[in-house]
Amino acid sequence: MKFLVTLSDFLVPTVMFLIVVYGLIHKVDVFQSFVDGAKEGINVVLSILPTLVALMLGIAMLRTSGALDGLVRLLSPLVSFSNFPTEVIPVALMRTVSSSASTGLILDIFKNYGPDSFIGRLVSIMFGCTESIFYTMSVYFMSIKIKNSRYTVVGALLASLVGITMSYLLTVYLFGV
Repeated sequence: MKFLVTLSDFLVPTVMFLIVVYGLIHKVDVFQSFVDGAKEGINVVLSILPTLVALMLGIAMLRTSGALDGLVRLLSPLVSFSNFPTEVIPVALMRTVSSSASTGLILDIFKNYGPDSFIGRLVSIMFGCTESIFYTMSVYFMSIKIKNSRYTVVGALLASLVGITMSYLLTVYLFGV
């Protein structure tokens, strides 16, 4: 284990050193390439900033208006036939929109139920089995200027539903109800 820790400490500096050496061998102006890449990165950030602000505002409005609680009340009967905990529904909904918002909800669950509870384990596994679809799509599609997402949203939502279902089944299988 100590070997892996030592290896990880030296990995990033070694890769950086190898990039500089490679650039020098191939007669590339490494510093100018770095500066050009940084400029391009700033341009990308500036181009996606309005989308991120709108997304964050929408999430804040969803949480503070009570709309998220209303959605949970609407969806609760759909999962009532199973033992799927209704406390997890807000996390499942928010996870499709924002990773940080769902992290906040997960921390609330940890505080109320504990990380080693069934619900705590379920949201932990669910976090690894799902993706923040709308955030990812808005950032990446905006940065490469894709206007028509076609079937991406439907496919991603379906994959997220499968991830939520499998996280529940994995939690039941590994830890019981």
